[in-house]
Amino acid sequence: MQDLTLVHSSDLHIDGGRVTESFHPLCRVLETAKRLEADILLLAGDVFDSNRTTPAVVDRVARLLDDARMPVVLLPGNHDCLGAGSVYEHQALSDVANVHVLGTDCGESVIFPVFQLEIWGRAHSDYADMFPLARLPCAGATRRVVMAHGHWLRTESDRHRGWLFSSEDIAATGADYVALGHWPQPCAAGDGRVPAFYSGSPDLAQTVNLVKLTGSAPASVRRVPLWPVD
Repeated sequence: MQDLTLVHSSDLHIDGGRVTESFHPLCRVLETAKRLEADILLLAGDVFDSNRTTPAVVDRVARLLDDARMPVVLLPGNHDCLGAGSVYEHQALSDVANVHVLGTDCGESVIFPVFQLEIWGRAHSDYADMFPLARLPCAGATRRVVMAHGHWLRTESDRHRGWLFSSEDIAATGADYVALGHWPQPCAAGDGRVPAFYSGSPDLAQTVNLVKLTGSAPASVRRVPLWPVD
């Protein structure tokens, strides 16, 4: 199988009130993915801070993603969920050929035949509670990366939280990598049977997760500092 390099980030929370020359952390995430020669960029939820993001901001994000010249897979989270009035209804994003928004026209998965790879994720369809890793379908390719936006149920004391998944749910994916979003801090999740990691918010972590899949070897995962933007 062809070697594969993924860059994973989440929780950028782009809005109209924090637009600077570096356009929030998005430019730095994209520049870092470019420097790392990523084959695919994963953005695991809450790319936008809300569905009230202005069309001008969405247009700018679409241009930046288009300029990235690499496949970008986005998973709508609890802040930028799908449904009526979703930020993902903006035509500017739909027009970017290298951007795949899970839960929209592509369904819950995207296949990249050259890498024998399926990327699967269940988008937040509204603001209600849901189970991000429930009822996964059979894998559609040799390799599978799963994306999920929610709370890892570490102990029963976390049971009151929303959008839960357990260590058993993570292990049941059988994925080569599980790219998680929702927590602002980067950390591993699950019990180690399947490599699953939160990337953390770029604002707080100042890093992305670099994931390498080589042959049939287990995924190599490490944090890499964000690259500055000129």
